[in-house]
Amino acid sequence: AFHPVRPWVCASLHNGVIQLWDYRVGTVIDRFEEHEGPVRGVDFHLNEPLIVSGGDDYKIKVWDYKLRRCLFTLLGHLDYIRTVQFHPNPSQFPWILSASDDQTLRLWDFHKRSCLSVLTGHNHYVMCASFHPSEDLIVSASLDQTVRVWDTTGLRKKQMGDAMMDPLSSRSATTSTAMNVQAELFGTNDVVVKYVLEGHDRGVNWACFHPTLPLLASAADDRQVKLWRMSETKAWEVDTLRGHANNVSCCLFHPKHDLVVSNSEDRSIRVWDVSKRVGVQTFRREGDRFWILAAHRAQNLLAAGHDSGMIVFKLERERPASAQGASNQLYYVRGRELFLHDYGRATGGVDVPIASLRRV
Repeated sequence: AFHPVRPWVCASLHNGVIQLWDYRVGTVIDRFEEHEGPVRGVDFHLNEPLIVSGGDDYKIKVWDYKLRRCLFTLLGHLDYIRTVQFHPNPSQFPWILSASDDQTLRLWDFHKRSCLSVLTGHNHYVMCASFHPSEDLIVSASLDQTVRVWDTTGLRKKQMGDAMMDPLSSRSATTSTAMNVQAELFGTNDVVVKYVLEGHDRGVNWACFHPTLPLLASAADDRQVKLWRMSETKAWEVDTLRGHANNVSCCLFHPKHDLVVSNSEDRSIRVWDVSKRVGVQTFRREGDRFWILAAHRAQNLLAAGHDSGMIVFKLERERPASAQGASNQLYYVRGRELFLHDYGRATGGVDVPIASLRRV
């Protein structure tokens, strides 16, 4: 997971260690060790110095990286925890979402340190779950070969209602405890399934929302990446991206470009054009299978985890190709055109288009 502002990336390892890296200089600046067994999911809080982690010890831990210690542990899952995520609007919703091999998703209030809701419906391991960036939706992917989209409007209204209720109001402590016990045992109806997406022939390892459009992408053991579109009432498959030669571990929409990035146990990262629905780039690695991807919220940065470590990379150069001309002239490429910048003409110089560049 990338830090929203600082040049940090957080990586969770199979040996139970959580590492905080400065990706500009490639050094570990801190490490957190308390989990027993592999840690499979981590996330940064948007504006507080917090990290959340979930591991094979069935525990979710919230860490303060300034104090350099674990603040508290959330217990409730009955099997390995695959992913954890803070709500994208954490000041309004102090929620954590977790997905587990116990076939459930759970929503937690990390201020109250309690479980808000247990989302049941999948009938195999839930491999990942994530919040929609702006709407009251959650997406989850499972080895039961389905992707589910959940509507959290009911929970939001209930939480906002509870927050506005007078603390001396009618609901007693025993009633709320009883309701918590009921939520633990049977789940609640505050979160409801909106769509069940079926189309993959094998277990689904990952699913994610598009940052702005009503689109979803999913990656599965059938070696395919699928694109789905949502309306208010239904969701349907739009296309299938084929090319990986083994299980597809993870996929995401690029935050800035109309691209899907996926990685796989076939030791490759592939980049797909969403509008043309074709592969545009492939990066291969000798001997290391890829497992996870992360994208920076604001910059053109991606991270990928593989068998022997992690890489942080950009999809394209941000500096244009350029060459110094005569004394006051600079040639550079912008888009598909070659320009000449003449410093001598006018204040600040003038850009003169020279030639159009076409792919040969």
